Amino acid sequence: MLILGIDSSAVSVSAAVCGTGEHTRVIAEGFLNNKITHSQTLMPLVQSLLDNSKTALPDIDVFAVSAGPGSFTGLRIGVSAVKGMAYALGKPCREVSTLHAMAYNFQSYEGIVCAVMDARVNQVYNALFEIKDGIVKRLCDDRALMIPELKAELDEKYPDRKIMLCGDGAELCSGKFADPRILLSPAQQRFQNGTGVCMAAAEYPDINAAALMPKYLRLPQAERERLAKEKTMAAGQEPTQSSDCGTV
Repeated sequence: MLILGIDSSAVSVSAAVCGTGEHTRVIAEGFLNNKITHSQTLMPLVQSLLDNSKTALPDIDVFAVSAGPGSFTGLRIGVSAVKGMAYALGKPCREVSTLHAMAYNFQSYEGIVCAVMDARVNQVYNALFEIKDGIVKRLCDDRALMIPELKAELDEKYPDRKIMLCGDGAELCSGKFADPRILLSPAQQRFQNGTGVCMAAAEYPDINAAALMPKYLRLPQAERERLAKEKTMAAGQEPTQSSDCGTV
């Protein structure tokens, strides 16, 4: 079975074509971190992978995408691209947690993986995983929480464990934690990618293209600002502008 995995949840964008069976085989993978909008880079990247691997789009059996958490715009682009391809071909989709997919970068690691994405305003999107004998075990649901809350939880629950930080919030957390047992993952493994999406997709059910939707951990920025403005005006105060930058 061939699976196309796409991640456009943050600044980077990635896609991969993998063969699945007893073991996952990476056939082609591409990764860009050049800050060009995903609406310009994603589909050319997918087409390049297909062309270079001599794979026709109808040969893909399953379309997988990191459906959240992540950038509001990025998630919509990735999900929309997968919906369009899968719908046109009548193929199934799989919506994968961005954080879960990242943990699959560390199947050769033994220990706790702390996947973190920068959610701005001193918050991160986070999930914890334990890797043992190549098996990825989820330890908590995806959630949004303050960075000091995450550090307190790690200290309380895993005081004697080495912990690997990954994701686009890893460097931010590493600087704030300043804890020698909490390690910053190597740059080549740190970010979400299409191969991780393909590997994690084995744990998710098939759904049809119409049911595929982004999975938001909090309201979009515009909606949060509207609610905050209404609350402020109801209290008779001047509204303030949010410093958030559009992650969800």
